[in-house]
Amino acid sequence: MPNRLNYSTRISYALGDAGINLYFMSTVSFLLFFYTDVYGLSAAVAAGVFLVARLVDAVTDPLMGYIADHTRSKWGRFRPYLLFGAIPLGLITIATFTVPDFNDFWKVVWAYGTYVLFGIVYTLVTIPYAGMTSLLTDDYKERATLSTFRMAGAFTGALVIVGGMLPLVDYFGGPMEGGYQITMVLMAILSTVLIWISFFGTKERNELVQDQEKVSLENALKVLAKNPPLWIVISLFILGMLAFTFRQTTAPYYFTYTMERPDLITPFFTVTLLIMFVGLALVPLLLKFLGKQASIQVGAVVALVGAAGFFFNDPENVTMVFVWGCVMALGGTPIAVLGWAMIPDTVEYAQHKHGIRADGVILSTASFFQKVGKMVAGVAIPAILALTGYVANQAQSEESLSGILISIAAIPFIANVLLLVICATYKLSAEEHANIVTELKSRISRSGSSNLN
Repeated sequence: MPNRLNYSTRISYALGDAGINLYFMSTVSFLLFFYTDVYGLSAAVAAGVFLVARLVDAVTDPLMGYIADHTRSKWGRFRPYLLFGAIPLGLITIATFTVPDFNDFWKVVWAYGTYVLFGIVYTLVTIPYAGMTSLLTDDYKERATLSTFRMAGAFTGALVIVGGMLPLVDYFGGPMEGGYQITMVLMAILSTVLIWISFFGTKERNELVQDQEKVSLENALKVLAKNPPLWIVISLFILGMLAFTFRQTTAPYYFTYTMERPDLITPFFTVTLLIMFVGLALVPLLLKFLGKQASIQVGAVVALVGAAGFFFNDPENVTMVFVWGCVMALGGTPIAVLGWAMIPDTVEYAQHKHGIRADGVILSTASFFQKVGKMVAGVAIPAILALTGYVANQAQSEESLSGILISIAAIPFIANVLLLVICATYKLSAEEHANIVTELKSRISRSGSSNLN
């Protein structure tokens, strides 16, 4: 019998990602611009901050997955981290968007320290949150439905940021007068409440989990190394996040310096997020007729068409800037939704092949490599700005404007071409996954009967 969830559980789970995305979207959309144009860091120094933070993630993400797999509590394996991690995550985010009254050297130290610590605490909450999908339901289609609800929550949180961040910053005195810090205090309170609702409104299931299971380091490496579907999905994650981060992070620079219309940043972000809601509504329809793999490929084609249109568009044509931006956003929706629905399927694939269930290890590895896409963009964008002669708060050279255009359109185009090709190699179908789950439940049932005898 398929393990379908009620609407209350789906919504509760989705609200957790709404809270998480208040932080995610703040850092992706505004942190680099905050560092270069408000905080006062050079683009090169900002690139170093992003690089070091992601290198730390290379250690903390897999470690957190390993810890989560060995967690045993009355709340389950993953849910406790939502309860106890929400407040620390809010506090460190506020600190990250604070401009301390220090000299230049200690301001750099503060930037490195707060953003690295932000990444660690963010991992503490988000790795277990992502891992909950595999223990809320084992049904192939229900996971896609749950991921759709989750992305609806994520997009809602993102919409709050892209539509409200800059107006709130201005309302609270402006960027140079602590507006970012006060705004993040409000976002931290809201996020904490939403993450706690997710904790209280969900319950982990144990049909495919044996209580005596312990994941050794050797077994963790086995389920990662010998899991082809996982690495295909991870590749898609990297490319999807790469395209999204380049587009989202570069947009404030494009509107401020290329178009000389910073007033359009908030409307652009808001409209493109609303279009992603349209894409979210279309994903179940695509899924019904095409399946997960082909749905992602359709999205990639749409996104690369949008990126090409954006690249060749005249920036003075404001309408088409918005149109092509919306096309890119629409095409990026399927991988954002279905990637998280495909990762739990690879957990059962590994359990079937190797007799080892390692939800946390697999989810944390996928999350880390998704961050790799974010890292590449987070380091490459300021590096491109620095190499092309970007100087904050003044008119940019033609070379610098070209670097901005490459970042916002050309690189997302290339990423989506690669995504389209790699996705064609994914072979874990709905039918195969259903057979795997049936066989696993049969194995566990036989094992339980043997133990009773």
